[in-house]
Amino acid sequence: MNLTLLLGITFLLFFFGYRFYACFLSKIFGEEPNRLTPAYTQGDGIDYVPTKPHVLFAHHFSAIAGAGPILGPTMALLYGALPAWLWLILGGAFMGAVHDFSALFVSIRERGRSIAEIARTTLGNTGFNLYITFILIMVGLVTSSFLIASATSLTSIWPLEKLGLGPDQTLLKTITLADGRVMGKIGGIASTSVIIITLFSPLLGYLLYKRNLSEGIAYSIATTICIFSVVGGLYYPVSFDLNTWMILLSIYVFFAAAVPVWVILQPRDFINVQILYAGIFLLILSLLSAGLSGMVIQAPLLNIRQGVQRLGSIWPMLFVTIACGAISGFHGLVASGTTSKQIKNESQAKTIGYVGMLGESTLGVCVILAVATGLSFSDYQAIVWPTDPGARSNPILGFSLGAANIFQRGLGIPLSLGVIFGILLVEGFVITTLDVAVRLNRYLMEELWRIVFSLRGSVPKLLMHPWFNAGIAVFVMWFIAYKNGFNAVWSIFGTANQLLAALSLIAISIWFYRAGRKTRYTFVPAVLITVTTIASLGILLQNYWRAKNWILVTADILLFILSLGVITTAIRSLLRPAALATNPIVANETPGKSPITKCC
Repeated sequence: MNLTLLLGITFLLFFFGYRFYACFLSKIFGEEPNRLTPAYTQGDGIDYVPTKPHVLFAHHFSAIAGAGPILGPTMALLYGALPAWLWLILGGAFMGAVHDFSALFVSIRERGRSIAEIARTTLGNTGFNLYITFILIMVGLVTSSFLIASATSLTSIWPLEKLGLGPDQTLLKTITLADGRVMGKIGGIASTSVIIITLFSPLLGYLLYKRNLSEGIAYSIATTICIFSVVGGLYYPVSFDLNTWMILLSIYVFFAAAVPVWVILQPRDFINVQILYAGIFLLILSLLSAGLSGMVIQAPLLNIRQGVQRLGSIWPMLFVTIACGAISGFHGLVASGTTSKQIKNESQAKTIGYVGMLGESTLGVCVILAVATGLSFSDYQAIVWPTDPGARSNPILGFSLGAANIFQRGLGIPLSLGVIFGILLVEGFVITTLDVAVRLNRYLMEELWRIVFSLRGSVPKLLMHPWFNAGIAVFVMWFIAYKNGFNAVWSIFGTANQLLAALSLIAISIWFYRAGRKTRYTFVPAVLITVTTIASLGILLQNYWRAKNWILVTADILLFILSLGVITTAIRSLLRPAALATNPIVANETPGKSPITKCC
């Protein structure tokens, strides 16, 4: 099948989804363009700030479009290109975009409260406590899976001949394996780039936030640092083994999660965004060009049997493998954590919330097409689903090789440079996600200690210290990653992420019900995703039990218990007669500072 045809269908379906379904939902939700948003009613110049739509969209999209829509679709391609493409289209337009749009809308009406605080409003304190604990476990799983993926990609090697390089090349450092194959050290270049960008981040942060450096000069400096980091990587690639990289990345994240955001997190993201946006633009342009030149998909459109053998039944496992890109609970944290506090007009919610999700789904489709077209299926299986003992799944390398071939065919970029750029592109997403997610976990742990010590009246100072909570979050991340492979952790993370979206949609549906609005458009996706993810937890529990993986067995059981607790609490909330007459919109109440608000 031709690339241009699939891309054209994708863009057309998403256009109709926004033009008709999103506009229909805005009427169902009760959109009021003349109603003042929290950016004005709660304006404080810090968190609540009216922001231009295009600026806010850029913030929102960069926050939600992490490494998930790259890693998940790459993994799920094992079922075939067609099922993965269909789930990205249908899930994105009718579930994920609805979740993001409704979470943003309800948060706007609730004076910028986070989705966790909305759960308190609709489900009470019990629901809030269950919700916080659920998010805590989910974020621990996402950081673990991303840590494994990042460390594995930084050790990436690939045969020189498959990179279009001869034995006398000088671009890459090499290593000779026991069987005589000469391999290029691709990951070492990305390693040096990551180190250089991180080291220069505090300097740029100081200039931006303490010396008020102009944005124009800041962008020039960031671009220079990006170029310098890649050139430095070509000359001085840094090589460590997998476990060493996991330790080094954990140490970095520990400091990044505890120091002020302007020191590392914000300036590092400011530098990385140059690579991220350039990569997305080049990927779409290359796919269009390659498709027009006649390039077709190499992967099978349907590969159900093999997918079932490695991953499990296509339902529910395909659906939870592609979590980000179809529907993601993490998006609700972003939409209600920062976006709702900055939006200038309620009518912009459908563009930022709904279209933002479609943008991530589009990225997922581009990943599917790049890997399915640019990489032979045998190489894909060897990299992403290895059978050799001791070999680790490396989806970042799989995506990078597929994208590199598309870059070469579509734009004439040399294959070796394309692979390097592909790894740098994903590493930027992954490190950004690790930074933000571990910081989020730190705030969630502070909230958890408040809940645990609520009867005592005060929390011991040590338990509220940022270094203490950052240390716990990082240790949990490292320990789970050290004990597990990427494939094992990714499945339960994807399940937890989608289950969080389902639980959020349940809370949102109750909010709409109490406000006298139609609930079927949020409640039906909530039910479908709840059933899918609970079925996935059951399948994964059997797999982890057989493998005697007690860490993931414990996480699976906890997620199951917490989800049942939220569902039970929701049913009881609906059955309480007083709840039916309660309007969740409180006119003069100041929103509480939830841990999600502080994180974002």
